Amino acid sequence: MVIGTREHYRWLRGMVIALVMLNAIDGVLTIIWIETGRFSEANPLMELLLSTNPVLFISVKMFLVCSGTMLLWRCRDSGLAVLSIFFCFSAYCYVLTFHFNALHIILLTGS
Repeated sequence: MVIGTREHYRWLRGMVIALVMLNAIDGVLTIIWIETGRFSEANPLMELLLSTNPVLFISVKMFLVCSGTMLLWRCRDSGLAVLSIFFCFSAYCYVLTFHFNALHIILLTGS
């Protein structure tokens, strides 16, 4: 696929939208896991926000990821920006596998 074509932008736009959605799902599931006492937040800065106010946590998380993806989208003609979007999307897919694996374990064990 050639960078700059209509097909490229359609594909990349879908990935950016999915990235923002995966970030939101990660934020909500993180709040749930923290509130239930099952896990802790690995990022100390986000842990501070989460312990202060979950709404503040999700707001900052969404703002940061949306700002970053908007910047990458503006640079979408750059191969590096496209690789960065793909990397971030892949990272969130990886993180979500942990969330869903934990949910699966909890549902199987009933605890």
